[in-house]
Amino acid sequence: MNLRNRITLAGSSKTHLLRLLVIIALAALGLDLTATPAQAQAWSLTTAQRQSYLYYYAPVILKRADENNGKEGRDWLANFNFDQDGNFATNRVNWLNINQYVAGSSSYSHWSVRPTLYSSLIEYMEGGTKNLVLLYHVYNAADKEGSQIHDWERVEIVIRGVSGTPGSSGELVSHVTVTHHHDHIMRRSTDSGLNFMQTATGKHVLLWQADETDAGLSCDTNGHELRFVKNTYSWIVGQGSTAGAEVGVSGRDEKKNVHYAFVPGGSSAAVSSWGAQTLSNSNAGSLASRADNGTRVPWYQVKRVTYELQDLADLFPTHWQNNAWYTHWLSTDSEDVLLESPIVNEAGQAEVSTGVQRFYTKSRDNGKSDLTDGREGIPDKTWFYGAYSAELDEDCPSGSDDFKAYSGQGLDSYGRSRGAASGYYNSHNAFWWQHDFFVHSGPIVDDDTREAGAWLVGAWYSAANGGFDGRWVQLFND
Repeated sequence: MNLRNRITLAGSSKTHLLRLLVIIALAALGLDLTATPAQAQAWSLTTAQRQSYLYYYAPVILKRADENNGKEGRDWLANFNFDQDGNFATNRVNWLNINQYVAGSSSYSHWSVRPTLYSSLIEYMEGGTKNLVLLYHVYNAADKEGSQIHDWERVEIVIRGVSGTPGSSGELVSHVTVTHHHDHIMRRSTDSGLNFMQTATGKHVLLWQADETDAGLSCDTNGHELRFVKNTYSWIVGQGSTAGAEVGVSGRDEKKNVHYAFVPGGSSAAVSSWGAQTLSNSNAGSLASRADNGTRVPWYQVKRVTYELQDLADLFPTHWQNNAWYTHWLSTDSEDVLLESPIVNEAGQAEVSTGVQRFYTKSRDNGKSDLTDGREGIPDKTWFYGAYSAELDEDCPSGSDDFKAYSGQGLDSYGRSRGAASGYYNSHNAFWWQHDFFVHSGPIVDDDTREAGAWLVGAWYSAANGGFDGRWVQLFND
């Protein structure tokens, strides 16, 4: 029986009854994260509040550059359509010419680099408390000294005790997780080395990002990897403008150089404190570091650039089987997702329809003879479903434990698989359900088939249950 026929059976009344009985049973056992009275759950954040939470907790990224020898601007963050050609498969080869944009060449005056983090917000109830999961994808158009395309680095922030006003009393950053090549490194609120820049308009986790250098197997910081900044913001400020710009980073004993500070443009106090500027054609020349990665510059020479937020949901339609996916991606890898609600744009119009939808994910690179470097797009990333193995320390070489969520072997703290939480047992090894999501609770479990935390259960995402699955919704104007 093919996959689509199996999904058709999943939509039958028999399967829906089984799903309902499973959810009722879990609720009776007190295992359902949404199993509290409806009146305690039936409130939701507005679109404006969701946007404000995403900007309030957006990270400040201190970045090392490697931009001497004609590579000016290469370590800027960017957006998927920086070159304005509507074709993701040209991003790497076009990004190699960013120095021409910096130089003011008229051939590149139509480019709009617009440093961007692609984001989404998940809200869910735990007892009578509303919590958030904030996802940020840090986009670099090329990686490994320009030899690879679409570098994916993500940040996940879990906020507990949300009231609707970011930073209000009782709100807690439970933990932050970043990708480090194949590892998922977590810092809890109780851990040292989790530092924030606190302002009137935001609480911004301090992260450091490497430049694009390919260090091979040397285990040196490389390839745009993210690490936690071990120094406090007050320590950074206290260094003075003429001191060498460097910070301590997680997993390393020696400090690392800083050439850029990327600051969320939606946090006015953070922008003001850093003196960050919006990157444009007119100021591009003054906002390129031009520094070698081994060169330490004084803090006053660090280039301070704002970034904007866009939606992870913007990217999914480019992968969809019924769109021109072949412009951007290859068919050699794909993910099937059962959508119970459509992917909608900012106006609420459906861009991807419901039912089982296939998303093609293998990166296409028109500058490669075989058209790819083997990387995959967002639908292929297990962190998009929270299905990763959390660690405290960076491995060398990088290689995280595999939380076997897709196969159904990956269990939460209550012994549930994702199929048990959703009721779609036939999803195991077959497809992702749209609302599969695992929320980590903080403890570290050294096991390939178990993580501390919980699969969100049943209709957790519905407004009636105080939930919202923003991975599929576009909040920000394009």
